[in-house]
Amino acid sequence: MHVAIVHDAFMQWGGAENLVLAMSEIWPNAPIYTSAVNANILPAGFPKEKLITSFIQKFPLSKKIYQPLFFLQPLAFEQFNLNEFDVVISSTTKFAKSIITGPRTLHICYCNTPTRILWFFKEYIRQRDLSFFLKPIYAPLLTPVISSLRAHDYSAAQRVDYFVANSKNVARRIKKFYRRDSTVIYPFVDFKKFKPDINSKRQTAGDKYYLIVSRLTGHKRVDIAIEAFNHLGLPLKIIGAGSEEKKYRRMAKSNIQLLGWVDGKQLAQYYQNCQALIYPQEEDFGITALEAQAAGRPVIAYKAGGALETVIDGKTGVFFEPQTSQALIEAIKRFESLKFSSKDCIKNARNFSKQRFKKELKKFVEEKWDQACLTSTL
Repeated sequence: MHVAIVHDAFMQWGGAENLVLAMSEIWPNAPIYTSAVNANILPAGFPKEKLITSFIQKFPLSKKIYQPLFFLQPLAFEQFNLNEFDVVISSTTKFAKSIITGPRTLHICYCNTPTRILWFFKEYIRQRDLSFFLKPIYAPLLTPVISSLRAHDYSAAQRVDYFVANSKNVARRIKKFYRRDSTVIYPFVDFKKFKPDINSKRQTAGDKYYLIVSRLTGHKRVDIAIEAFNHLGLPLKIIGAGSEEKKYRRMAKSNIQLLGWVDGKQLAQYYQNCQALIYPQEEDFGITALEAQAAGRPVIAYKAGGALETVIDGKTGVFFEPQTSQALIEAIKRFESLKFSSKDCIKNARNFSKQRFKKELKKFVEEKWDQACLTSTL
């Protein structure tokens, strides 16, 4: 079985890119096609020699202009010639599923979410960090382009032979927007990196803090957490960076620390020693909730999206709704009246192992390929 992997882009490293690395481990001879690459973000051990990039990579300053050129990405993927492969696995939150495969090639799409800017355009514009002067004209200028790309995205989804969703939440979106069924195969958490510390000093009175790990952009709703902790006066540490960082620094009182990004070892220690992870956003799946649980710590999460599939209310965390600072305040008070077991958190996180992900995806692909071979011989 001759396999190729296709991914949107390697311009930042996150959960989706970890999944592609795992796919490459399953099929070590598979080339990885992508629209563009920032080599500086690739971790040690990544098979750089397998990367095949599109014409976008050749543009001057491609790293800086990649985002504004989003409308060219479908064309970039359509130009790849994938006819030599038996199976092509696309990994996407954007346009990688736009590839065109021949009738003898099986296309399986691992979808982390339907393309946000196309199917959640109004929400995207509302949460976009734009200047006062640009915001009124941004939507009118983009609307015709978005409308055209949405039609293209739907058409591309019909060329996919099988969809795999990263959660039940995303499976519902795939059904809604693309009118396609999908099979759920959950992502994984890195248990070598995130694990409990038996020597944790978490209970020390002077180190009793809550934690946020997030990009600091509008849709992550870190603002409501800052408002809540300003009111409560409890210690909050925020790990992450982004366009809203200056605003959040102005909002935060002295009990709140914004730490920027930290290295992997430090991040693991912050998880291990926190009281709980604060999770105010709605995510497609959301790996940080599982990273915290893998370290033995519970989660206080907005009751929506992927958190509904990764957090067990009253056992590995608590939910809050609506998505307001007042609701979060009440959830924190409820959390502090309850007791949580690190063992329960770790046990829940163990359901999302890398071994399980690789086993389920490999089995799914091989079964679909066997079916395709059987059908072609009839």
